[in-house]
Amino acid sequence: MITIISGTNRPASNTLKVAKYYQKELVKKGLETNLLNLQDLPETLIGSDLYGKRSEAFQKIQDLVSATTKFLFVIPEYNGSFPGVLKVFIDACAFPESFYDKKACLVGISSGKYGNIRGIEHFNGVCAYLHLNVMPLRLHIASIKTELDQQEGFFKEDTLQFVNQQIGKFINY
Repeated sequence: MITIISGTNRPASNTLKVAKYYQKELVKKGLETNLLNLQDLPETLIGSDLYGKRSEAFQKIQDLVSATTKFLFVIPEYNGSFPGVLKVFIDACAFPESFYDKKACLVGISSGKYGNIRGIEHFNGVCAYLHLNVMPLRLHIASIKTELDQQEGFFKEDTLQFVNQQIGKFINY
């Protein structure tokens, strides 16, 4: 099972738009996917779901994570790294069974010109600790505000080429 994680809880984010684009493309290729929007995390996550405690709301998310064999993370740049809510989410998930020896694909986005290179490298370190096997082809999509059209899809030829290449490799990974 594939789960796409929109790596921020910011409302109306470009991250969610990119995650939905990847989901749509994977569905076109006949794959069943789930989309986990971190906006859907319980508001009481920090108080109720860390360190072995479980709320009913987070248990549903934990069950999804446990059943997933491949993750696709879309991760925006926040202060030169990745969003804290993504780390809190990872910390709330059961260890090691949530991510251990599973597979992941990483997509970095930013409004700046580097596509969250540093944040993807930081997150890769977290993945290594979790024994979450990251696919070598990571995309860094810069200037995200100029990459999406009115239908919230990519339209630039080079971006489409790289995204399609990454999707193909992810399917076979």
